[in-house]
Amino acid sequence: MKFKVCGMKYNPEEVAKLQPDYLGFIFWSPSSRFYDSGGIADIPKNIKRIGVFVDASIEEVLQKVKTYKLDGVQLHGNESPEFCKLLRHAQLDSASHPNEIQKQFRNNKLEIIKVFSIKNDFDFSILSEYEETCDYFLFDTKGKLPGGNGYAFNWNILTAYPSTKPYFLSGGIGLDQVDSLRLFLDSPASKMCYAIDVNSKFESKPGLKKIQGLNKFKKLLSNNFQLKSNNS
Repeated sequence: MKFKVCGMKYNPEEVAKLQPDYLGFIFWSPSSRFYDSGGIADIPKNIKRIGVFVDASIEEVLQKVKTYKLDGVQLHGNESPEFCKLLRHAQLDSASHPNEIQKQFRNNKLEIIKVFSIKNDFDFSILSEYEETCDYFLFDTKGKLPGGNGYAFNWNILTAYPSTKPYFLSGGIGLDQVDSLRLFLDSPASKMCYAIDVNSKFESKPGLKKIQGLNKFKKLLSNNFQLKSNNS
């Protein structure tokens, strides 16, 4: 089980010391966690940097990938399978030298995470068109904002998950969800659950993470759910 901390803004270097597998940086300007620093410093290379976008242009995504040396992108809007395919091949619509664009990526492969929001139910048939264009799916809670709403959806909905594509579980996960998370991860619905994604439940304000709480949660994951970091 992998561990992702999203919504980095004020203290990513501190969070990185906990050795999560992924750190998420939000590049959607209306977000209170919008990351507009000039770069991402002092993050170990084994921790993957994920840029979070909401209906951004391909040009913008690729520019952020280059500037912040991102390892992957998390698409939180209405991005089409065709959009994901262009990113998978790391080229612009009019690019005549895709290999040059490919050199922007730190690990020569850009991971694509497509987000789908769930409230009371979900039509899993819409996933089929994304199967070949994405590396992972991420299921989050449908709310007023594209993410970071602070509450969980009914994870039992994932019992009907039809795919063998690994997915991230997100949406209001905090220390108070540990017992529920234990039950979920012991159920058939979690068969393809690849990573746990946390954000707002570990903040003193948007973008400022509570290190002690994250450390406690990570240890609980490690002890109960065989969490394995990139260093293990």
